[in-house]
Amino acid sequence: MGLSIGLVGLPNVGKSTTFNALTKAQNAEAANYPFCTIEPNKAIVPVPDSRLAKLAKIVNPEKIQYSTLDFVDIAGLVKGASKGEGLGNKFLSNIRETEVILHIVRCFDDENIVHTEGNVDPLRDVEIIETELILADIEVLQNRIDRLKKQAKADKSAKASLELAEELIEFLADGNLARNFNKADTKIYQILNQEVRFLTNKEIMYGANVDEESLSDEGDSIDENPYVVVLTEYAEKNNCEIIKLCAKVEEELIDLEDDEAQDFLNELGIEESGLDQIIHKGFDKLGLMSYFTAGVKEVRAWTIRKDTTAPKAAAVIHNDFEKGFIRAEVISYNDYMECGGESKAKDAGKMRLEGKEYIVQDGDVMHFRFNI
Repeated sequence: MGLSIGLVGLPNVGKSTTFNALTKAQNAEAANYPFCTIEPNKAIVPVPDSRLAKLAKIVNPEKIQYSTLDFVDIAGLVKGASKGEGLGNKFLSNIRETEVILHIVRCFDDENIVHTEGNVDPLRDVEIIETELILADIEVLQNRIDRLKKQAKADKSAKASLELAEELIEFLADGNLARNFNKADTKIYQILNQEVRFLTNKEIMYGANVDEESLSDEGDSIDENPYVVVLTEYAEKNNCEIIKLCAKVEEELIDLEDDEAQDFLNELGIEESGLDQIIHKGFDKLGLMSYFTAGVKEVRAWTIRKDTTAPKAAAVIHNDFEKGFIRAEVISYNDYMECGGESKAKDAGKMRLEGKEYIVQDGDVMHFRFNI
């Protein structure tokens, strides 16, 4: 299971620079002019998890396999994009394929970097992007309503869907995001969303692209950047995560070894890189977690949703594991580390045999027994 995050934003806000830095892949040209990114750039990157390295020290495997995260760098948007301005509707299908939207917002002044709107204003920039997403949702929803009107003449369930769709389109027309619709948790809405895949129903994280001086976690630096202050207030009001990052600093981390990168971050007063923040908050937003398998061939992390049963977790490795599931051998990560490995954990009575109803916990080290 992959986690797909789409990077969106106005042209020239540092989106492609951030993409290059986060993916450690210079395959998205970064330049000081709009529409530098025309085709969506995609990259698959490993999910950093220090627990894997600690497991590997005990197991000494041939390789370590991390969970992966998909990043998609989507072309910069402008006013009127939903109606064909700039690159037109080309970006819409790319965003629909992602699970989370990371909206990069410029929060620094630099007269040498052109802003398409003439000046830096985070809330205005956010409104431009989200208005285009709302307009795009209204368009597809209207098409759906037109079809439902025909179906509702002979289908009661279609009539109920029509009533909700008409209520929703008014909600969107007032400038609201579909994710904030008061009936978003109903079955009818969920079915409609599966069909339409509303852009504004997706989880949103805001990436405040700041200068290096505003990056430190120490003191009251966040209060010294008024752009970050207003963006944070907006994010909190809309129950969205905000991540403070500096694209330039993230670029400098690209060629550093892990220890060197951490030392560099420490010098800046930062605990986590932008990538780590995005992954951790993205996982939390989507209700994801990892369990591990540990053997001489490989130590590996597997991504599953929280509250996943053991057979379903086994299916992430191979469908046959779920079909022929017998039981799972489970050692918690903490017990595995405290005992110093699988055999010692067994001797200490820390290994459990769990059945089909077992809910896998974050960090479980597992081995599945199954019949083919």
